[in-house]
Amino acid sequence: MEKKKWWKSGALLLTAGILVACGNEADSETSSSNSGEGDLAEEQVLNLVEIAELPTGDTALATDTVSFTVFNNINEGLYRLDKDSQPVPALAQEEATVSEDGLEYTFKLREDTTWSNGDPVTAKDFVYAWQRVVNPETAASYSYLFEGIKNATAIIGGEAEPETLGVEAVGDYELKVTMETPVPYFISLMAFPTFYPQNQAFVEEQGDKYGTSAETMVFNGPFTFTKWDGTNLNWTYEKNDDYWDAENVTLEEINVEVIKETSTALNLYDSGQIDRVNLTGEFAKQYKDNADYTVETEARTSYLQLNQEKNGEETPLANENLRKAIATAYDHELLVSEILANGSQTVGGLVPSELAANPTSGDDFRAESGDYLAFDADAAKEYWEAAKSELGTDTVTLELLGDDDETNKKVGAYMKDQIETNLPGVEVTLKNVPFKSRLELQTKQDYDFALGGWGADFADPVNFIDLMTSESPYNRSSYSNAEFDELVALSKGENATDVDARWTNLLDAEKILLEEAGVAPLFQRAAATLQKEYVKNIYNHQVGAKYTYKDAYIEAH
Repeated sequence: MEKKKWWKSGALLLTAGILVACGNEADSETSSSNSGEGDLAEEQVLNLVEIAELPTGDTALATDTVSFTVFNNINEGLYRLDKDSQPVPALAQEEATVSEDGLEYTFKLREDTTWSNGDPVTAKDFVYAWQRVVNPETAASYSYLFEGIKNATAIIGGEAEPETLGVEAVGDYELKVTMETPVPYFISLMAFPTFYPQNQAFVEEQGDKYGTSAETMVFNGPFTFTKWDGTNLNWTYEKNDDYWDAENVTLEEINVEVIKETSTALNLYDSGQIDRVNLTGEFAKQYKDNADYTVETEARTSYLQLNQEKNGEETPLANENLRKAIATAYDHELLVSEILANGSQTVGGLVPSELAANPTSGDDFRAESGDYLAFDADAAKEYWEAAKSELGTDTVTLELLGDDDETNKKVGAYMKDQIETNLPGVEVTLKNVPFKSRLELQTKQDYDFALGGWGADFADPVNFIDLMTSESPYNRSSYSNAEFDELVALSKGENATDVDARWTNLLDAEKILLEEAGVAPLFQRAAATLQKEYVKNIYNHQVGAKYTYKDAYIEAH
């Protein structure tokens, strides 16, 4: 079998707009090739901050940026992302062999990899992990990513057994995957943590405790994981000496602490206790001329999720005119330039800019799709008048749900002011809770509207548009449109290999979603960051897990 040419060219087109923004632009080589012993600091310890707690230590259950960053550094899959965010073989010893029709993948695994408990990593670990993700009993929100693999959809829907999934261990070190339909971005998924292997014996020994603390986790990546008890706000990565490429891992330890207040983190940065800090608002403006300052762009959009059903009953936001009123009632430019001030940009849709290019013309998806729901105070008032008539009331009170970090609190306060000012009669109350609690409330649809967001798992518009199909576990708002669902289904099925038809399906689907204000775009996120000049080779990825520390090191200073 030979590698399928349409798949390879399609992947290149999809990722053409994705460029990595490393912590320091000059640091483009790995530590193993650009740092002699004389250049290294004697102590290879990196100190970082996160703004949210770690929700889970189970790759099958993770849905968030914090978890995926952790897994990307303590575990490893068939591929991992390189410094340019391109998938390269990791546990796979070479590029996969792909059949001419794109329906069969064969992966040869390295034979020198082990888990941190000493067990070998084998093809059976992938079979077990993948079957566990698609098993409805696991309730894995990311199981939909396996659609396209033979029987995955039927298994997820409870119509087939997990053992019938089209994945097979051919001996210990060969993995064969059989597809129902071609998936142009399938290889890029192999670098995503949901597709990582799991040690069956260990998982089953831990039972319900698996992934609830560092003690109930097992590792096969560049680092091991310690000091996380499942509820605390700090954890530590330690170099994994048994990792197959340990000789090219320079850092000995990475300490992470969750700090939600920028001022607190800045004090620690200025005193040399941490090596990186993210900035927003006035802090970003204050430090923009600092030599340590850099802006990391992200393929991530933030948006309002507008819940149409709560406790089994329609909410006021089931009214399309009310959704449109809210979606056009706030000034996007003021939000990014004054409230955030961290390099974030306005965005006119759900799909971010520079994620994917038209396979024929090369045009960016966001530019081709256009801008929807722009700020228009007069139009917002007209929508509100129509909504009042349809709802039979002159007043509506809505609770805006958000995380309890500093940025979300500021954005929430801004949205409250804008909406109440431009829509007299709409009252907004604010509810800020820990990240994990916000996810739980949204999953239960126990909220009115929320500050939501999505970062690209892979470089394809469907990764964003698919979120809002009627059956998506990430819809969390009861938005439903049969034509929208059909267009997404066509892009993943009948038109999966017809690149032009598929592209049109996705453009048309986003148009329907936004013209009905199924979501309300806020901004495309970027991160203004201070990073010590002696920290090298932290790779920031715009797709998949956000950070890779495998090649990072501390330069002598």
